[in-house]
Amino acid sequence: MIDYLVTFDKTLFFLLNGWGSQLMDQFMLFLSAKYPWIPLYAVLVGLLVWKYKASFWIPLLYVLAVFALNDQFTSGFMKPFFERLRPCHDSSLLEIKRVGKCGGTFGFASSHAANTMGLAISYFFLFGRTWWTTLLVVWAILVGYSRIYLGVHFPGDVIIGFMVGISAAYLLAQATHVICLKFKLISPF
Repeated sequence: MIDYLVTFDKTLFFLLNGWGSQLMDQFMLFLSAKYPWIPLYAVLVGLLVWKYKASFWIPLLYVLAVFALNDQFTSGFMKPFFERLRPCHDSSLLEIKRVGKCGGTFGFASSHAANTMGLAISYFFLFGRTWWTTLLVVWAILVGYSRIYLGVHFPGDVIIGFMVGISAAYLLAQATHVICLKFKLISPF
């Protein structure tokens, strides 16, 4: 079963990595970069201040905890535990069409996917289903796809990263709610 999944993952990788053009290459590099998104993060923090006023620090700590959990679980635990090579480090994959900045040796699971989806779902929990929280989910999916397109992750790395991000956002939302009740704080949920 595992061999079938690995073969399917590689087949899907070659399909998704092979699409594109020079213009799309630049767009995917932009999506995958960290620093261009700093203004978005600033706006998202501003939205917390706007909605939660003086209590904005509670949902802000929740969002930061989601980021920390995702990053530590994917990079600190999963990648060293599973030791699955990134496509760009796998010498048996000679057909990679596009390669971005490869990063570390191991890629399972994608921290980019976990962090962006965790952020999107966190805001979905905090603000409900709106046009812009839906856009955040679309953004997270595009960032995940950019990792495959650029040859730095297999589709399975990204899908599991999404699942980690969603799980962290959900579990920490529940924990935040319980902590707020225990300490008589206003719960954002």
